[in-house]
Amino acid sequence: MSDIEIAQRARMQPIIDLAKEHYGIDAEHLDPYGHYKAKLSLDYVNSLSHKKDGKLILVTAISPTPAGEGKTTTTVGLGDAMNRLGQKTIMCLREPSLGPCFGVKGGAAGGGYAQVVPMEDINLHFTGDFHAIGVAHNLLSALIDNHIHHGNALGIDPRRIQWKRVVDMNDRALRQIVAGLGGPANGYLREDGYDIVVASEVMAILCLATSRADLKERLGRIVIGYKADNATPVFARDLNAHGAMAALLKDALKPNLVQTLENNLAFIHGGPFANIAHGCNTVVATKTALKLADYVVTEAGFGADLGAEKFVDIKCRMSGLKPSAAVLVATIRALKFHGGVAKEDLNRENLAALDSGFANLERHYRNITDHYGLPCIVCINHFTFDTEAEIALLQEKCKALGAACIVSRHWAEGGRGAENLAREVIAVAESGEPGCRYVYEEDQSLWSKIETIATKLYGASGITAGAKVRAQLSAWDRDYRSFPVCIAKTQMSFSTDPAVKGAPTGHTLEIREARLANGAGFIVAIAGDIMTMPGLPKAPAAERIDIDDHGRITGLF
Repeated sequence: MSDIEIAQRARMQPIIDLAKEHYGIDAEHLDPYGHYKAKLSLDYVNSLSHKKDGKLILVTAISPTPAGEGKTTTTVGLGDAMNRLGQKTIMCLREPSLGPCFGVKGGAAGGGYAQVVPMEDINLHFTGDFHAIGVAHNLLSALIDNHIHHGNALGIDPRRIQWKRVVDMNDRALRQIVAGLGGPANGYLREDGYDIVVASEVMAILCLATSRADLKERLGRIVIGYKADNATPVFARDLNAHGAMAALLKDALKPNLVQTLENNLAFIHGGPFANIAHGCNTVVATKTALKLADYVVTEAGFGADLGAEKFVDIKCRMSGLKPSAAVLVATIRALKFHGGVAKEDLNRENLAALDSGFANLERHYRNITDHYGLPCIVCINHFTFDTEAEIALLQEKCKALGAACIVSRHWAEGGRGAENLAREVIAVAESGEPGCRYVYEEDQSLWSKIETIATKLYGASGITAGAKVRAQLSAWDRDYRSFPVCIAKTQMSFSTDPAVKGAPTGHTLEIREARLANGAGFIVAIAGDIMTMPGLPKAPAAERIDIDDHGRITGLF
């Protein structure tokens, strides 16, 4: 059966009953969205502050390929397995974006028998968080143009507005637009553009905020543009926008509760992409889960060079979170792809390609252990075409690397298939104190921080940028030197060229643009040809998604 067929046959339990049965959460603390999903009140979240934290497990992956790695599937399967072993465990995931859902990736709620449900709801609108984020973002856009239209008392330079608009869909035609056509009644003529919602600074702010007060303060700090001197910033609070924006986000800040196919609780909250943003679910959800459970299993988007690095250097640095272990997910198919095998040939045994592609796994593993300072378990997400010889070779190479390597069958068997992985994760997590190392120091220059990531993690020989970007980073060093950096880069390669597989060295990371995310508290460095508004592929997933007369959705894989 397809993922959606498995999900549609799930025997879900009412989320209010599950929350009460598993964690003693009374119904009064939940805002139900139907029977199977609910938001947890912030008053209840705050009431947990005195409780001891559980242990945090990070799930990350090798560089993604069209063959798939199954990071979310592994997160769900591992969490189910740990619950089967008697460890009270909650999973913390990101919310899917409609862009990739209708674009390349399709659904993002796990797969096989390791899924979160209700799968269709989670992938399509869910509890309306992304809508609220998009509306809050675009309210600020409207207030900027309205302020200038009515006299521009703040002296905003229309040529130096930094705040684009957003929509939660892959629409390349909106990357660059002209706004204000039609004469003075429609405002003023200027260039503008759209990003996807998951790249919005409002999304990053929601995911890093710790309270309503923190959310509103961060929204007020957003730099929307500059005055004519190109030096004096204009903030969202100057437009009195942050109060209304926070009001629109009042429910979005509450964590969302759902369940797995095995009726274990999961938080799904927030959804910044890791290739163009910081790639982690909300701090509120993660910290709440740690107060409720013995273990929290969370994911960070894409490969360990992106999501895991930002999890450590941005999320952990800002929130004080301390992971106890990391799981590096790989598939034999994906490693053969990194070894040069074409997608259509990946189901054939190829030991030479597997041996060559292992370099990608090795670099990610060493980054996790040597640079992030985390003990790491390699999880081989099993596919039916994997041969015994390939599995044996991969285990042999992991052993030589000093890595524990577990073959996990959660896709086919659910939590039962991941019990060996769960035992290894528990053993590692219990063997030492939680904590991690940051890749760079807070007092390094912004340029040096980007260079450190590129050379230490990506294998680059250095970084380069045009004079305008270098001058901008140098100017920001005066006021924002302590900020972490968020590199927006292709997820497909350690380099900026998505076609370069394996573990390349000696390449140069080109920083094409730098953006200040003052409310979120980091600098975005856009590298290579990465776009903050993706486009649809030639055959988008939307073409196979449908609904029948009974309301049953099909094609949402």
